[in-house]
Amino acid sequence: MARSDKELQGVTLLGNQGTKYEFGYNPDILEAFVNKHPDNEYLVTLDCPEFTSLCPKTGQPDFGRITISYIPRTLMVESKSLKLYLFSFRNHGDFHEDCVNIIMKDLIKLMDPKYIEVHGDFNPRGGISIIPFANWGDNDHQAMVNARLLSRLK
Repeated sequence: MARSDKELQGVTLLGNQGTKYEFGYNPDILEAFVNKHPDNEYLVTLDCPEFTSLCPKTGQPDFGRITISYIPRTLMVESKSLKLYLFSFRNHGDFHEDCVNIIMKDLIKLMDPKYIEVHGDFNPRGGISIIPFANWGDNDHQAMVNARLLSRLK
């Protein structure tokens, strides 16, 4: 069944030919749409293999992959808005760990998911790769939060 215009009311970026690219961090770009299957517990994974941000100290560019997985409740993130949001980090100076946590918190605020995790896999600089992982879950998903965090330690 196709989505109605009412269901797509908050989705303004998808199909918009006049896309404006933000050159500074902007969480207001994020848009959500209604989950048509809130009775199903399912996982959505979004992968951004070309994430870029800046080192807050040197201003040098950092490149990496951001993978976001979440169990939706009633809202889901619209993928074009997510792409533009992640692009807005391009000139944002923050450490990798900060970027991953900021992304997670912004998506929690937007969607109120049952569970979410954000994994960053940054290219080496100075011979060291940084691979931050942050996750969060509601009361019913605390076992998953702990299990996923522990699995990352292995």
